[in-house]
Amino acid sequence: MAVKPLEDRILVRPLEAKDMTASGIYLPESAKEKPMKGTVVAMGPGKLLDNGERVIPSVKSGDTVVYSKYAGTEVEIKNESHLIIRESELLGIVE
Repeated sequence: MAVKPLEDRILVRPLEAKDMTASGIYLPESAKEKPMKGTVVAMGPGKLLDNGERVIPSVKSGDTVVYSKYAGTEVEIKNESHLIIRESELLGIVE
């Protein structure tokens, strides 16, 4: 199953949460923080303006992005967790 986001939405695969703290303590599943970074998998054609023009997305497939903790909608594709996020909910691109 392939998912093609519409308009200004972006499909992001969240990066895995860390299993261990910096000091070497292993974290149980319930204590892990929800990841706020992910990799762009696909994006829509861009937002449609009132004059009929499209705004080209500022991200591309393969970019690592940062988003807010509760942004987007979680979906499961091929047994992997993904997020569908509006481009305006992205906070930045990791370089």
